[in-house]
Amino acid sequence: MEIAKLDKSEISDFINLIEIFQEVFENEVQIPDKNHLAGMLSNPDFLVFIIKISGDVVGGLTIYVLHRYYSTKPIAYIYDVGVKPNRQGQGLGKALIAEVCKYCKNNGFEDAYVEAERDDIDALNFYRKTNFSSEMNATHFTYNFDNED
Repeated sequence: MEIAKLDKSEISDFINLIEIFQEVFENEVQIPDKNHLAGMLSNPDFLVFIIKISGDVVGGLTIYVLHRYYSTKPIAYIYDVGVKPNRQGQGLGKALIAEVCKYCKNNGFEDAYVEAERDDIDALNFYRKTNFSSEMNATHFTYNFDNED
């Protein structure tokens, strides 16, 4: 198993990860074009980590780096985490989270956090098996601009 942070040239691995997200999250969101994905990978405030086994991407996660005005250290917002269903339960996700936390600590982040929906029992159980510092319940409000009149 290899865990690596993608660079801007590794678009095909990013696409493989997005396909895993589609399967895990059971969505059919269209994958953006390669130029968009290259731009994302070039953004220093967006990070992608993947898990590879025998050269194949089997999981990974994305991070948005959040800079704050009241602290000089950024925080890492772990946005999507996914491991191929046939590879779940093998410790890969826990290893990924541990490696990402090590990266964040070594690169001057104050902390990292991830959100899980209250009714997503599998996600809650997974994160509770990782070496987290605290758990907080919150209510999420969304402002959608696609359907406004």
